[in-house]
Amino acid sequence: VGHCHPDIVKAAHEQNQLLNTNSRYLHDNLVDYAERLSKTLPEKLCIFYFLNSGSEANDLALRLARQYTKHEDVIVLDHAYHGHLTSLIDISPYKFRNLEGQKEWVHVAPVPDTYRGIYREDHEDAVTAYADEVKDTIEHAHRRGRKIAAFFVESLPSVGGQIIPPAGYFQKVAEHVHKAGGVFIADEIQVGFGRVGKHFWAFQLQGEDFIPDIVTMGKPIGNGHPLACVATTKEIAEAFAATGVEYFNTFGGNPVSCAIGLAVLDVIEKEHLQAHATEVGNFLMKILKEQQVKHPIIGDIRGCGLFIGVDLIKDQAE
Repeated sequence: VGHCHPDIVKAAHEQNQLLNTNSRYLHDNLVDYAERLSKTLPEKLCIFYFLNSGSEANDLALRLARQYTKHEDVIVLDHAYHGHLTSLIDISPYKFRNLEGQKEWVHVAPVPDTYRGIYREDHEDAVTAYADEVKDTIEHAHRRGRKIAAFFVESLPSVGGQIIPPAGYFQKVAEHVHKAGGVFIADEIQVGFGRVGKHFWAFQLQGEDFIPDIVTMGKPIGNGHPLACVATTKEIAEAFAATGVEYFNTFGGNPVSCAIGLAVLDVIEKEHLQAHATEVGNFLMKILKEQQVKHPIIGDIRGCGLFIGVDLIKDQAE
């Protein structure tokens, strides 16, 4: 919402003057913020955990998935990056390929990239073909005696090259994953909070009939303040609580963080930032496409709202 946005600075300052405490102590800001955030999501995603960073959020999502499914294995997309904790480096091909390599419980599926990927725009049904790759990955894992806990994906893969998965891909993948006893985790850390313009959450680009089982949030959520969130269903949260080991995060959801979170939502609404992302994004795409005509080095321009990628190439045909 902008560097040092006065409304955010004011909200932080006012709450700092009153009280900031660890999350053992109940505070209205936490409940108010959870309620407000819930209005942006499908009804099914009604339980919220607050944390300090996107990496913490993704780590918790992993724990929730494993506790709920009683399985261990995770399917990720190639080139993915999900955070800097050990657990997340393990599910980030972007990182683990340069470090200790792929763990036996991690399975990598191809990115649903219709420009550079294995199935391209000229394919008769790229959506099904890419979803079938995930199905094959599951079957291969099952043959090795492995069980799938989650399909973990950025709603729009960012480090992987600003990829816009074809609509319907998530629905088909979710079907295969659910059938295998796993859950679908949508990482919205880079792409949530109206960045894509048309929708508040990037997973909504897939269609109204698609709802992830777990959604993770970070980065823009606090406008630079350390704040993150995991939203999930009642069933998953209850399975997690059934262990008797409650989730506790000292400063996750503290009064100042929640005051800032509320102020961010206010600004997005008040300044029509979602519509702004659409308008500016469309304008940027238009002038980039004008450049594409002039410069053969530009192979592809793709994006949605203010999530845009320009693919530079050496050879148009290849």
